[in-house]
Amino acid sequence: MDIKKILLSAATVTGMMTVGTVAANADTVTVKAGDTVSALAHEYGTTVDAIKQSNQLQNENLIFVGEQLQVNGTSTNSQATTTQSNTATTQSTQNAAQTTQSTQNAAQTTQTQSTPAVQQTTTTTENTATTTTSSTSSSEDSARAWIANRESGGSYTASNGNYYGKYQLSTSYLNGDYSAANQERVANQYVTSRYGSWQGALNHWKAYGWY
Repeated sequence: MDIKKILLSAATVTGMMTVGTVAANADTVTVKAGDTVSALAHEYGTTVDAIKQSNQLQNENLIFVGEQLQVNGTSTNSQATTTQSNTATTQSTQNAAQTTQSTQNAAQTTQTQSTPAVQQTTTTTENTATTTTSSTSSSEDSARAWIANRESGGSYTASNGNYYGKYQLSTSYLNGDYSAANQERVANQYVTSRYGSWQGALNHWKAYGWY
């Protein structure tokens, strides 16, 4: 259902009268190679702090290719809509939400009526997927452990100039939090963004002696 069309129709019926508009654009952008928070803020007419707060970023200098960021830009003209317009918009939004809920309930009802044969096929597929996931997870764990051993001997407190911890991450990536949990989280983000997987990072390390 097109929510924008519903809102426009409701506004027309109530005779919305405006002298100007105040529009707030909430855009979700996918981070591309070379993007920075500063560049995105300039492009979308907002600030670094606004993007950092909207996405709960601990470090505005640490974003990853493929990451989804909410970027709030503004375009200003004055005067707000009338109280009647706001009421109509709220009602239309509520109606749209109720329709969406009804659709979800209908989908759940249909799902519970599956035949045993379909359920058995689904279970077999899930078991196969679980086996594949377990194999992939084991491979990833092995690659991660191999890299950690080569980088630091597996020590969370190993230090080498600007690099720190089990995976010898740049201290700027850790943003002052050197805990084991943060090292694991940041290392996973870094590897996923740069190589797609720990296995990919391992292949690069073996080819070039670093990752």
